[in-house]
Amino acid sequence: MNTGELVELGQQLRVDSIRAAAAAGSGHPTSSMSAADLMAVLLAHHLRYDFDRPAHPGNDRFVLSKGHASPLLYAAYKAAGALDDRELLTFRELGSRLEGHPTPQRLPWVETATGSLGQGLPVGVGIALSGQRLERTGYRVWVLCGDSELAEGSVWEAAEHAGHEHLDNLTVIVDVNRLGQRGPTRHGHDLDAYARRFQAFGWHTVEVDGHDVDAIDRAYGEAASTKGQPTAILARTLKGRGVEAVQDREGLHGKPLPDADEAIAELGGPRDLRVEVHQPSAARMLHSVTTGSVDLPRWDKGDPGKGVATRDAFGQALAALGTGRGDVVALDGEVGDSTRTEFFAKEHPDRHFECYIAEQQLVATAVGLAARGWVPYAATFAAFLTRAYDFVRMASISGSGINLVGSHAGVAIGQDGPSQMGLEDLAMMRAVHGSTVLYPCDANQTARLVGAMAGLEGVRYLRTSRGESPVIYGPDEDFPVGGSKVLRSSDRDRMTIVAAGVTVHEALAAADALEQEGIPVRVIDLYSVKPVDRATLRQAAEETGCLITVEDHHPEGGIGDAVCEAFLDGRPVPRLVRLAVRTMPGSASPAEQLHAAGIDAESIAAAGRLLVEEAVVP
Repeated sequence: MNTGELVELGQQLRVDSIRAAAAAGSGHPTSSMSAADLMAVLLAHHLRYDFDRPAHPGNDRFVLSKGHASPLLYAAYKAAGALDDRELLTFRELGSRLEGHPTPQRLPWVETATGSLGQGLPVGVGIALSGQRLERTGYRVWVLCGDSELAEGSVWEAAEHAGHEHLDNLTVIVDVNRLGQRGPTRHGHDLDAYARRFQAFGWHTVEVDGHDVDAIDRAYGEAASTKGQPTAILARTLKGRGVEAVQDREGLHGKPLPDADEAIAELGGPRDLRVEVHQPSAARMLHSVTTGSVDLPRWDKGDPGKGVATRDAFGQALAALGTGRGDVVALDGEVGDSTRTEFFAKEHPDRHFECYIAEQQLVATAVGLAARGWVPYAATFAAFLTRAYDFVRMASISGSGINLVGSHAGVAIGQDGPSQMGLEDLAMMRAVHGSTVLYPCDANQTARLVGAMAGLEGVRYLRTSRGESPVIYGPDEDFPVGGSKVLRSSDRDRMTIVAAGVTVHEALAAADALEQEGIPVRVIDLYSVKPVDRATLRQAAEETGCLITVEDHHPEGGIGDAVCEAFLDGRPVPRLVRLAVRTMPGSASPAEQLHAAGIDAESIAAAGRLLVEEAVVP
């Protein structure tokens, strides 16, 4: 397109953004209007994309980080012929693919769900890493950000990571329109303020008038020709550009234009330009992806002098999984010597990604890699995943298939104290839509679950432990997701202890002690915390009358709540005692920690005796 045609295309994108928001009675047209020229030039001259083949390995990847500007994205799809005018006007309707914020669940051209600001660039970094290090097909990653979201720390985690990795296939376009939701942004139209920040992280920067289509065109070309550095294009724009009643005015964020018909007329009326988007070059993935048999590590059962930490079993199983499956990648938050992702790094350095102490970027990279078809395992301390929880939540909205592993969980880590103890992670991960939450207690169980996670959908979470634990299962035992294991059982059982992870071994010891006192006890290893094995729990409740749940986790949202939810369909709720970490731990040995929290064998046995005494009181 020539200059005049690009200007007209920008106006068309503005008009269609206004029309979509007016039809919906809601939306963000002014935020769309500021970036319309930026989108027009990208779509017409620089994006390489086959809309009929969104999985084409040579396609460029576009991420709309300012997801509230979805009317602009949908208007661009219409200009490219990917959707028609009728569908454009279903924006935000029930059942429409055109949601208020775009998601890949609805549209195949969307790389990742956005709308929680500050996430598009971090995920874009993950996609760019895939392109640079794994796929090597030459595609570019374009991320359109708003200036408001540059206040988010996650943006600067991403900026530093991209600069460190020299991601010259990545371009971020910042729509500096000066106005946020409630008023001016921190730096307003000071492009140099943003440039200094990106430059400090090793980026090439270009400052441009975001409404000069020729200048935008040159800037995009400069970005594509820049080697060894990612590029940030800082575009000075006006919110609501082209309509006097709303242009550069406060108080209009997230609202349809007051008079849409008048605004459309001021912009020159509707247009129906069609863009022939450049096709990607013929490309094939150069990284060899093979999927063969997986030989998971095995440990002998029952050797009392040979304990194995589940974090060690995870690391060995992950390395073995990577040998059998070429699509598995591992990510570390600079604690790989503790989480044991270092085992994978030594065996498969080309598929290992070091994200350093930047947990938001860790999860975002995993989401970006998953968007490109990889099976990521991202590991850090369970406690530190709280920092990245919004990224986990958005990964679920994206339908992203990522595996998260939290080590050093619970008070059982010992002397390091509460800042290092994951005590909220089970609740956090159980609350994620469609998630799977697993908590193994021994090495063979861990290895099998690590392998099973690769074939699951959605967000998968594995909780591992620091200390060694006995191997209580044989190497050929199966552990289906959604199942459990009954480790002690008789028709005389007077109660059931439900445990997972480190507390399984405490529960077994408590059951042995109670058995010697003539109190037979059933023990269930609830290794699948979500989905939970309702049938086994209900049977135990019917046959033993009462349950004791014991968990190295706060009482809210963990194993106790998972067990309670097995009885929410109108069935009688059994007598239930819930042992959990109810105090703020300090520094002490693992054994002392478990005892102080009331979740060791002695405390479990005491709770069992009290239950029996209460049961015989008339």
